[in-house]
Parts: sequence; structure tokens; C-alpha cells
Amino acid sequence: MAFRCSFQKGLIHLRQSNTSSIRLATTKTTTLASSSAQKQSQPSGQQQQQQRTSSPTSGTSSSNKTKSLKGLGRDVVFIDGVRTPFLTSFTSYKDLMGYHLARHALLGLVKRTKIDKSTPEYCVMGTVIQEVKTSNVAREALLSAGFPESIPGHTVTMACISSNVALASAANNIATGQNEAVIAGGVEYMSDVPIRYPRSMRKLMLSLNRAKSTPQRLGLITKMLSVKNFTPEAPAIAEFSTGEIMGQSADRLAAAFNVTRREQDEYAQRSHKLAQEAAEKGHLDDIVPMHIPGAEDVVSRDNGVRVSTLEQMSKLKPAFIKPHGTVTAASSSFITDGASASLVTSVEKAKELGLKPKAYLRRYIFTSQDPKDQLLLGPTYATAKLLEQAGLTLNDIDVFEFHEAFAGQILANLKALNSDYFAQKYLNRSSKVGEIPLDKFNVWGGSLSLGHPFGATGVRLVTTAANRLIKENKRLALVAACAAGGQGHAMLVERYQ
Repeated sequence: MAFRCSFQKGLIHLRQSNTSSIRLATTKTTTLASSSAQKQSQPSGQQQQQQRTSSPTSGTSSSNKTKSLKGLGRDVVFIDGVRTPFLTSFTSYKDLMGYHLARHALLGLVKRTKIDKSTPEYCVMGTVIQEVKTSNVAREALLSAGFPESIPGHTVTMACISSNVALASAANNIATGQNEAVIAGGVEYMSDVPIRYPRSMRKLMLSLNRAKSTPQRLGLITKMLSVKNFTPEAPAIAEFSTGEIMGQSADRLAAAFNVTRREQDEYAQRSHKLAQEAAEKGHLDDIVPMHIPGAEDVVSRDNGVRVSTLEQMSKLKPAFIKPHGTVTAASSSFITDGASASLVTSVEKAKELGLKPKAYLRRYIFTSQDPKDQLLLGPTYATAKLLEQAGLTLNDIDVFEFHEAFAGQILANLKALNSDYFAQKYLNRSSKVGEIPLDKFNVWGGSLSLGHPFGATGVRLVTTAANRLIKENKRLALVAACAAGGQGHAMLVERYQ
């Protein structure tokens, strides 16, 4: 509690400090209104020498990036990644199961990479809301896709960064020599989530199963005949530790960092416009079209991309904190069904198979912080730590791919990264991490527009980062994401040359 009070006081200080604008990308699609970020007096020359990382606004790149970039052991390469179209839940995928989507992603990966199904030695997949019939969906998807029974598979969960964990696990297996080729992916299926009886009813039903006499059974059945015992329980959308819905946390975070409703709407509009442009230009070629049994048409595009006018968006009511909140349905990622899969190998295995990797997976980090007031600040903490470990600054990064849970969450993280006060107070740094140029940031859209299947987004982020490095002829990408529980992740991706 003391920490939370300290954090809230700190944010009041941050809002009252002098501010400077965050420059957003000046693309032909949209221009965002400037948003404020803290200015502080420049440190002395002695303090500048003691800084662990220089501010990217200085234009100075780190000098030791070559020697410290690699951090995993032997080189790990990302061959390629694919995904199903990401669809709004309760639409075209509504009659399927999650493992169907995961199977399609796996088969799409085999077709894309042209590997034999016996090539992978292991499979790791992320998911959040598990279907009890296929709780280890990685294994079930492998078997249903016709992979050899000898390939083990396990499923991981870490909220919105579940497939990031899958990728990290795959990278570890490769780096330590346990495997030479691993599939990492994820799936989320929200069109049919497990809904159960309340605990009181479950206890009676289990007791009924153990009852040995007719009177015992009748007594238990009588107890069941209560309305409260038939009230269904859906999976919780609130944080278990705080009881707060993530959207409420996003609303409070936006207010704490003085992110306005207009700025959130403009950022959300940017995401949809850039996603639409990327689709029209053929940049989203990680999508593997999917034929739905019984349907006439093949699903080949994400169906959540909708470019609206700011006037239309301004008419929406607050979605979480009513009536004065600033987060709306338009500035929030939507409930999504989808799956992703990627192939990660050693350099030697890639050469043996005749595969051209797209990127190296160099370093990664997972962080956690206060799940109440800092629930969605994981990207700030993870980015700061990862850059420090690698000896890099933001200037060294060419491509940024951040998970967009909410527009307000993204803008708050950008402000936190560009704040000297936040860096000194919460990141244990002498100066801010710096300002991320928006012309490098999520330029093919993001989770707000493309969709966010909880267990699958991480692989999409890394695949997009690798594809952008190639398309833009750049070297380094940084992927970052927040997750429930006040957790965060960042990964450094380097183009394979």
C-alpha cells in the first residue's frame, strides 16, 4: 500500500512538472495531436558520465552494442512465423475449437517453411483461457496436424505474453543445445470459453458422485435446488490480486499520465489506418488463409480493421469508468480468436535444412511490478532493462513492435520512457530511456486494429518485427508487451544477414 501511495504521489509530481510534446509519426495516413512528456534540467557533466544509457535524443549510439548484443549462448535464429487471420470472437470461427486454429497455424508453418513434419523436436504454445478438453493444446494441435507422435509439446500461460514465453522457451532450448528445431506459437479462442456452475453446486455434484445410499443422494439433490446453484460462472476478467478490470487500470493510467481522450482516439485511428495500409500493400503476408468447414468463402484477412473518423469515435461512451473515463471500445483491443506458429532453430540446423532465417533472437527479459497502479507499464520496465543489458539506447533500434492493449496504455508507456522523473524514481536510472520516434513504431498496425488473441499475439509481434527489418532494410528491432498481473516482456531481434 505504501508503494502504491508513493507511485500515485509520484505521478502527481510528473503531471505538474513542465512538459514537452511527444512527437508522433508524420505519415500520410494521420497526424496525432502532441501529448505531454516531462522535461527536467540536464544533468551535470559528471552525472552524464555516470549514466548507464545515454538519452536517444542526444543522437549518440552506444559504443559497446556489438560485444553485448548476444545474450543467449549459441545463436538462435527465427526462420519464419505465420498466423491465422485474427477474427473478432463470435464471427467466422464461432463453431470451431481452439485446437483447430492452432492446427491450421502449424500446417501453415510447414507449408511456408517447406520442412518435413518430423523436423521439429519440440513444440511450445501459449494460451490463456484453456479449453478443458484440450488443456495441453500444443500437444493436441500437433497430433491433429499429423506431426509424429514422438514430438513432445507443452502449453504455457502468462496472460497476454504467453506466446512470448513460448518463444523464449524455444530460444532457451536451442541456445542450451537441448534441441535444434522448435516450434513456438500460441492460440486463443474466446468464442467458446468454459462456463461452470458455482462452487457450491460443484461441491454438491462431486458429493453426489460419492454418495452411497439413496437417502444421501436425495438429500444432496434437495440442496441443489437453489437458484444460486444454477448461476453460471464465466472466466474472470478482473485481476485476481486487485479485483480490478484491466480497462479500469488503463483508464486510471491514462489519467495519471495526462493522456487525453482525443489523444487516445487519434492513436487508435492511426493503428487502424496503418493496418489497413499494410494489408493493402501486402505486408501482412504472415496470414495463412483458412477455409471454414461449411462456409463458401476462405477467410484471408483480419476482420477487426475498421477506420473510423474522429467524430465517430468521439461519440462513444466510456467503456470502463463511467461516466468520466476516457477509454472507449474504439481505443481498446477487442476480444479475438486466432493462432500463430513460428519455427526457431540453431544456425547449423537452418543451414542443414537449406533454410534462410529472417532474424536472430538475441536477448529477452520478463519483468513484473505493482499489479494495481503499474499493471500496464511492463513495456517501460522491460525496455529499460533490456537496453541496459545489451548496452544499447533507443537510437540503436530501427523497428519497434509494442503490444497495443489500449491506446492510453501505449501513450502512457511512451511518456514514462521519456520521463527523467519516472526513470529516477522507478527505473533506478539517472536519466530517461528516451523518446521513441513514431515513424518506427507499429507502422503496420497493432493489436488495437489487427486483434489480440491473448495466447498468440507475441509470435505475431516477433514475426512482424522480423518482416519489417527485411522490408525496411534495417538491423535491430525491439518487441515489448504488457500482461495481466503487472508483468512485462521485451525481446531484441536482429536481422539475419
